[in-house]
Amino acid sequence: MIVFALIAGSMILVALAWVLPPLLRRRAHSGVERPQSNLALLRDQRAELDADLANGTIGPEQHARARAELERRVLEETKADGKTGSAAGGGRWAAILVGVLIPVCAALLYLQLGNPGALDPGLGAHGKAPLTPDQVDQLVARLAARMEANPDDPDGWALLGRSYAVMGRFSEAARAYGRLNQLVANEPDVLTEYADALAMSQSGRIEGQALDLVNQALKLNPDHPKALALAGTAAAERKDYKAAVALFERLRRQVPADSEFGQMAAERLKEVGPLAGMASAAAVASAEPSAASATIKGRVALSPALSGKAGPTDTVFVLARATEGPRMPLAIVRRQVKDLPLEFALSDEQAMSPQMKLSKFREVVIVARVSKSGSATPQSGDLQGATSAVKVGASNVAVVIDAVVP
Repeated sequence: MIVFALIAGSMILVALAWVLPPLLRRRAHSGVERPQSNLALLRDQRAELDADLANGTIGPEQHARARAELERRVLEETKADGKTGSAAGGGRWAAILVGVLIPVCAALLYLQLGNPGALDPGLGAHGKAPLTPDQVDQLVARLAARMEANPDDPDGWALLGRSYAVMGRFSEAARAYGRLNQLVANEPDVLTEYADALAMSQSGRIEGQALDLVNQALKLNPDHPKALALAGTAAAERKDYKAAVALFERLRRQVPADSEFGQMAAERLKEVGPLAGMASAAAVASAEPSAASATIKGRVALSPALSGKAGPTDTVFVLARATEGPRMPLAIVRRQVKDLPLEFALSDEQAMSPQMKLSKFREVVIVARVSKSGSATPQSGDLQGATSAVKVGASNVAVVIDAVVP
């Protein structure tokens, strides 16, 4: 306010400096030079008349007439000098009047056309004092009453919903947005505001009707920023961190990084990103048996019908093979026919490759084969038996060698 007053005062002084000097100079020129010079001439003429009378150049009558004429002219010049002095005084008074009127008129014009209230730091931007909470309550109450009397005004319901939300009266905000949603159907902005108010009225959780509204908004506009933010928050609340990450990533691509939604998406990704990674690791661990439990136990026997086709020292292979994927054995043990029937246990300890272990799979097939050549690769004439799919960790698995490899 002080700076404004200094600037305004300086501008008024500049205006006065421009206007007053001509008025004062007019007084100096008009009020001094001309009247005084005329009187001096008249005095000289009177002295000449007196000298002519003394010398006898003119007579007493002529001297009297001429002197009377000079006295008349002196009187006229004296009156003229008074008028000039008055005019000079008028110029001085005009200067004084202008010097007073310019700042007064400037102040009056600013009070009429300007914004004096803006100079008061205690007032708002429009020169009005901020509303008190009671005044806000009264205004919102009047708006609510007006909407009940005029229920078909969507703009009014939108304003009432926003007002209630700002005031923290979320149940009432939800009702206002519900009325608005009836008037303006299938509008993502309305649906998300309605969902947000509903969620805040139920302890902030986005579920039930609130989540249905969010999903409806996303169907109408899959890239709607607020709908993505609410959907991502809902996914995080139900610990679906992978879905939450996908939604917040989508949100981050839709908005500027420095916007409110952009900053929120970045923050939430920092929170749920690690949780999504932990959840994925836990899901893999739960899907895959642990190394300790990845053991299959059972018994292998040779069918009596084929006992005459195998020698006591022929090699017997017992192996586990993935039901889907590589044919390479995941675990294998080697015995002889003379050991049949035999009890077996297959685990990661019998793995042929560190990358191909029982513990990496959920189901396998157990194969037992009698090899005449001693090769693990099946050969024609080998004797073989196999199970159907067996879960890793199973026990009491029975394998009967009852077929001949063609």
